[in-house]
Amino acid sequence: MLLYLAEHLASFHTGFNVFQYLTLRAILGVLTALLISFLVGPMMIRRLTFHQIGQTVRDDGPQSHLSKAGTPTMGGALLLVAVCISTLFWSDLSNRYVWVVLIVTLLFGLIGFVDDYRKLVLNNPIGLPPRYKYLWQSVVGLGAAAFLYGTAAAPAETELIIPFVKSWVIELGPWFILLTYLVIVGSSNAVNLTDGLDGLAIMPTVLVAGALGIFAYASGHAQIANYLLIPQVPGVGEMVVFCGALTGAGLGFLWFNAYPAQVFMGDVGALALGAALGVVAVVVRQELVLVIMGGVFVMETVSVMLQVASFKLTGRRIFRMAPLHHHFELKGWPEPRVIVRFWIVTVILVLIGLASLKIR
Repeated sequence: MLLYLAEHLASFHTGFNVFQYLTLRAILGVLTALLISFLVGPMMIRRLTFHQIGQTVRDDGPQSHLSKAGTPTMGGALLLVAVCISTLFWSDLSNRYVWVVLIVTLLFGLIGFVDDYRKLVLNNPIGLPPRYKYLWQSVVGLGAAAFLYGTAAAPAETELIIPFVKSWVIELGPWFILLTYLVIVGSSNAVNLTDGLDGLAIMPTVLVAGALGIFAYASGHAQIANYLLIPQVPGVGEMVVFCGALTGAGLGFLWFNAYPAQVFMGDVGALALGAALGVVAVVVRQELVLVIMGGVFVMETVSVMLQVASFKLTGRRIFRMAPLHHHFELKGWPEPRVIVRFWIVTVILVLIGLASLKIR
């Protein structure tokens, strides 16, 4: 939006051409989303508190969580507002990737909103029944996958890149649709499972989004992509702006979500953020690197799967409680220690993922 204004003003003064630079627009995306979060956050928390839209806490979990009952939730709407406005301000709106990631993020946020609304406002403990939740997630995920496959203009857009391996790619063909669906839906639910402690999910999301922005810039730049031996995908550089907006919005939300949290994101935020990371990873062709950098999300998801499978097959539990962060809490780790250590693990994994750009 503002990019078009800058292009118009450039006809009067060449200084406005500076807004053509992706790096500048990414920085402005971060700052805009951060500013929106700081301005809108307090007002949103007051409204959620006024309407008594507060967190419900299970009595069979860590006892320290009982004090969290009533904390305003559905604060993920703040993330969506900040990300969308900032992206619309500073992105090239003629770029199809921008619209795909925005639409998928908003639709997954809508699914989460319905789930939260039914739980917190209508007092339905089930919320949106799981079969309907996964149905609509699948519809959106498959729709995005089919669109990206149908509009792919270069072979690189549907190839699977193997991290740390030089010049070895797998042409997916129609299997691209299945992989994309699994990445989007899987990433969405993985972030949702991780969102159980104050700030636990949002900081890894910020770190992974920032790293994916670096991949987007490299993949969208012909010379850099050629130097690093990664596929050059025309137009994917605009994802830098979206990743910047996601990073800024996430940091702004963390201001209010840090321990002890003033607000929780709820499914409206967690499902949307996870889907956003999944879409960006797909368009920059780094699905496997997302698995590495989002290792905390993967561990949380696997812990739930193992726990359920073990209990159904043997009647025994592997962990004291799943997802994994609750296991460590029940072992006696204070909540801040669990959060910060999971953040540290994410930093390490993100650095490993970024190393794949050069180590090939």
